[in-house]
Amino acid sequence: MFEWLNELGPRLYAAFLEGGRWQLYLQGLLTTIELTVVALIVGVILGVVVAVVRTAHDQQRPGRRKNIFLGILNLICQIYTTVIRGTPMLVQILIWGFVVFASSRNKFMVGVVALGINSGAYVAEIVRGGLMSVDVGQTEAGRSLGLNYLDTMRFIVIPQAFKNILPSLGNEFITLFKDTSLVNTIGLTELTYRASRIAGSTFDYMPPYIGIALMYLVVVVLLTWLQGKLERRLRQSDRR
Repeated sequence: MFEWLNELGPRLYAAFLEGGRWQLYLQGLLTTIELTVVALIVGVILGVVVAVVRTAHDQQRPGRRKNIFLGILNLICQIYTTVIRGTPMLVQILIWGFVVFASSRNKFMVGVVALGINSGAYVAEIVRGGLMSVDVGQTEAGRSLGLNYLDTMRFIVIPQAFKNILPSLGNEFITLFKDTSLVNTIGLTELTYRASRIAGSTFDYMPPYIGIALMYLVVVVLLTWLQGKLERRLRQSDRR
């Protein structure tokens, strides 16, 4: 036991301090956070567009002639969500990295596209569920005031749906943050990639991997705390 503890100090020094390797972990963590934020923005924009299209299609009044253009868009959105949610993220990342953008050296862009498109499919279902949870009368009230469909969604329906989807959207952000570790397979120098290279150079895998696991855990705990605080503030505003 004591012999193992005596060996732990040099191993930790080699993994984190020798040659200023802690800076590599920090750079990797910053890249991971930046990738998560940009990919989530892409995913939210894409998801909201898909959700609005699908909700508009589903809320067409029965008995009236269906909008053919809206039907085609809805079909495309259905295929998109089915394919993305039905295939592993790792496989999607490999396709984007080694098939679609095989000649690209901008691994960050490839990672954003892969993660953003994947996240968009899940965000679309989250937002669609939130939009459908708002009473249809709210939409009809907006239209009766002279607002078109997009303005009704933007000013009336989406603000009400936001409170319903916030917990699921926060969970998606946390999941996306953890899933960024998969992009190391295409050579993006994020946190997991940095740890893998350091472990390969020191031939000691335990300290780097345990270290980044703790880094991921700390960030996730922080994000969970911030999400809970925001939810409590929104509940307090409802009481007022």
